[in-house]
Amino acid sequence: MRRVVITGAGTINALAHDVPGTIAALLAGQSGIGPLQFRDVERLSIRIGAQIRDWPGIAGMTAREASLWDPFTRYAIAAADEAVAMAGLSRDELAPAGVILGTAAGGIATWEDNYRAVYAEGRDRVPPLTVPRLMHNAAPSHISIRHGLRGASFSVSSACASANHALGLAFREVREGRAPVMLAGGAEAMLLFGGLKAWEGLRVLSPDGCRPFDARRNGMVMGEGAAIFVLEEAGHAKARGAMRLAEIAGFGMTADAADIVAPSVEGAVAAMQAALREAGLSPQEVAYVNAHGTGTQANDRAEAAALRQVFGASGPAVSSTKAAHGHAIGATGALELLAVIAALHKGQIAPTLGCESVDPDFGVDIVTGAARAASVGAALSNSFAFGGLNAVLALKRIP
Repeated sequence: MRRVVITGAGTINALAHDVPGTIAALLAGQSGIGPLQFRDVERLSIRIGAQIRDWPGIAGMTAREASLWDPFTRYAIAAADEAVAMAGLSRDELAPAGVILGTAAGGIATWEDNYRAVYAEGRDRVPPLTVPRLMHNAAPSHISIRHGLRGASFSVSSACASANHALGLAFREVREGRAPVMLAGGAEAMLLFGGLKAWEGLRVLSPDGCRPFDARRNGMVMGEGAAIFVLEEAGHAKARGAMRLAEIAGFGMTADAADIVAPSVEGAVAAMQAALREAGLSPQEVAYVNAHGTGTQANDRAEAAALRQVFGASGPAVSSTKAAHGHAIGATGALELLAVIAALHKGQIAPTLGCESVDPDFGVDIVTGAARAASVGAALSNSFAFGGLNAVLALKRIP
């Protein structure tokens, strides 16, 4: 099996509009959560989120492109452009590559705008490009067109595990020799009236802040954005002298087969163990876990129990970065991968914002307060989704 390295990264999110700014904000303990601003926000009971602000948009976007690109597609394209530029791959080198992206809602803004037009405003028609604008595969399709990617390209939708599933599948495309290069990550643009109203109904949103693993935690806070990575066969990257940010060494995915919303300790344990097994890592070699860590009562309790079961009493450092960039649902695993890269590449573990008093029942080493300097040779990134779908990435530092 071939080794797979990350040679490019791109993002737009509530913390920053690029990778350097995002990593700097994560390590500085900054948060992008604040009051939401969009149509009908006053009709919501939850009015905070990690919303992208002051973004000038994609330079040179034409009128036709604007008509085709829902916000989630625009975020994905911006992130892909940055990732490709960082990787330094030519269009010819990208031709055999593909792109796999995770998203939970796809073009939800397009759905909402057209439902308003038909039902609230009484219009009898919607724009002719409505379907290609809202479809989940719009983002990977437009990235494929924009960069000339002719390999396997599609979208993955598994709620909060979407991005990790996409990254894991792309990792295997490269590892098993089907493509020398793949783009992968996630994109989401769910911060609008309909998106938040649906989540309000679940009663899992916090009205005042995200506090992962804290004894006072009372729910998650939604975010938006995209993060996309260039995954490349290690020999291919070395031959062209590419910068290597980290190695993806293993991937584990499982299903709880238990409950549509309640998390399972057993499913999370199995996914982490599968990722470790494929990476050839022992639990003792893992120095950091970026936890799913939503700030809900049920997730954090189950995840802490799973971490204890996998790593024992003296486990690795753990942090959740969702109180910084919000829970971006289908994009969240990709955003969190930036924190893992910072730990591996820079030796700095981003803190768990909002966690001031770790739940005493957890028995896990939660990084709080400020970034922690650490020598991290291997790390896990956890994503656990509604539907009982679990996806875990195992990564190694580049020597």
